Amino acid sequence: MKKGYILWLLISVISLPVVAQNIIYSNLKELMVQDGDTLAVLRVEKRSRSQILLTGGADYRITAGDDESMCRRLKKRCFAVRTSEGDLFINCRKLRYKKMRFGAWYAPAVQLGKNIYFCAMPLGSVIGGTFAEEDDVKLGGNVGDALAASSLVTKRVCYELNGETGKIDFVGREKMAQLLEKHPDWKKAYLTKDSQEAKHTFKYLQMLCGEQQKE
Repeated sequence: MKKGYILWLLISVISLPVVAQNIIYSNLKELMVQDGDTLAVLRVEKRSRSQILLTGGADYRITAGDDESMCRRLKKRCFAVRTSEGDLFINCRKLRYKKMRFGAWYAPAVQLGKNIYFCAMPLGSVIGGTFAEEDDVKLGGNVGDALAASSLVTKRVCYELNGETGKIDFVGREKMAQLLEKHPDWKKAYLTKDSQEAKHTFKYLQMLCGEQQKE
């Protein structure tokens, strides 16, 4: 009887569902090997256009509720977070594109193989190549002032962060066509629409991420 009870208890423990957790990563290396710290409370807030206009930066503010110490860590020292729902966000404060800053706060991201892809504001040469009619403003120096004077405040494009070197490159039509090579229907649909904005590009990156998770 006793042995039977112990066996039942062990089976019950093994059968318990795995509870998804919020995970925070201090650096790129931790993110790539999926070795982060768990966090009970993680609040993701979409920043308004006016907030971005006034202070610049990325689209999401992420906090740890009333834990002020953890909130400071999330804002200034944390590299990335993955929510219990599986959504990945990367801290733009630590990122540079050709020595130009993206600003503070978090951007939505996906991981494909050894690279991270994220949505952020267009910087430098990306503006002229993507928004030709709006290339009078080059976002460098004081990003907040440049954004406030620009119609590009809510424009977003995609970037590739190399998980091994940390180098960041712009994801344009040519790069996306390469990523979609194994999915000709997706590639055709992507190229049909003449747009390099994240609202068009990022959905295909998410689709590729979904396919990767099935493998």
